[in-house]
Amino acid sequence: MNGSSEVIIEVEELGKKFQLGAIGASSLREQLGQQLSSLWRSEDRSTKSFWALRDINFQLKKGEVLGIIGKNGSGKSTLLKILSRITGPTEGTVTIEGKLSSLLEVGTGFHPELTGRENIFLNGSILGMTRKQIAEQFDDIVSFAGVVDFIDTPVKRYSSGMYVRLAFAVAAHLQPEILIVDEVLAVGDFDFQKKCLGKMNDVAHSGRSVIFVSHNMGAVAELCTRVIVLDKGKIQFDGPVDEGIRKYISNTRSAKGSFMLTDEEIGSDALKGNHIRRAWCEDLVGNQVAEIPLDHGFRIGLEYTMNETVGSNRAAIELYRDARPVFTSFSDDQEVVINKNGKGIIYFEIQPYFLKGGDYSAELYLSPPVFKSPQALNFTIQENSVNVFNKGYRRDRLGDVVAQGTWKTPQNLE
Repeated sequence: MNGSSEVIIEVEELGKKFQLGAIGASSLREQLGQQLSSLWRSEDRSTKSFWALRDINFQLKKGEVLGIIGKNGSGKSTLLKILSRITGPTEGTVTIEGKLSSLLEVGTGFHPELTGRENIFLNGSILGMTRKQIAEQFDDIVSFAGVVDFIDTPVKRYSSGMYVRLAFAVAAHLQPEILIVDEVLAVGDFDFQKKCLGKMNDVAHSGRSVIFVSHNMGAVAELCTRVIVLDKGKIQFDGPVDEGIRKYISNTRSAKGSFMLTDEEIGSDALKGNHIRRAWCEDLVGNQVAEIPLDHGFRIGLEYTMNETVGSNRAAIELYRDARPVFTSFSDDQEVVINKNGKGIIYFEIQPYFLKGGDYSAELYLSPPVFKSPQALNFTIQENSVNVFNKGYRRDRLGDVVAQGTWKTPQNLE
């Protein structure tokens, strides 16, 4: 450490290398076993390696809420596993002062054969708490997780939602100095996610620290006091939240007004199921556009491929303005049928005088099974086509939509 009592995590020259084609070690025990076994076998010289993380340097201070954001494959999960001591670095050091609790994936830290009650006490003991200290938090944990009727049931019988609710409640309530939370909160419903954000805020305001990884930029903006943007295993940005979110969005943007998967992506195992091949914005006569006047309607087109039929397939669009969610729309809101065999195209139309001026990004979904393309499609709503000052369509009006509505006066006003 650099002598500052406020610094509770310091990461210096951290790197993690993986062997392509090799079976990855998910724990320190497996990593040690692989290293020992390599002493008795010749190394495959054709095996290639890549650095998932390289030259990572940062500090976390007491009371900070640090957001770590980046595209899929940028190294976020690998970094969290190193910080949580699930796996070890290839080079560099991590110094941690204080008790750390992490929630990285459903099931982390729980023994499936033990009941919810037994797992609460087990996790508290691992954090160095006495049985009395755990008992003092027990009722709050069970109430927060909403599993009072199942607390003496083995957790292997829990649904994924129950599992993650209890796991988060345990991680947040058992007094860790550092709380690490990954995107796993997406498993919960909206109300539970809201409770979790509130609890993480409480943890931070109590003087403890939080590291939060999420693709939800609204949650990052609401919760975090600082952001690190990872790109291709390196820190691209470390600083104010708003600036970091803008950097992240610029990284994820395709050419404005269109999105297309590469042939390499199409050929990957991950896309053997259903996927959105291409997306674009067009005006109402079919011309592709990237900038749309505020007083013009337009469409978002999705070209999809259905290789699997599982129940009722549907597409969805989540629209964001300045990283804040504006709305979500599903294709089955109007019972639009998706072609379940081969390729198809579906459109979502947006009316004029609805979206305020500004830059927008859309996340695209196809399910089930779920295909997601975060912040894939980007476009701009222009307000220079109308008298924005007199009519109040300007960007600084409150809210995210114009929402004209209808104003009337009585016909016979005396």
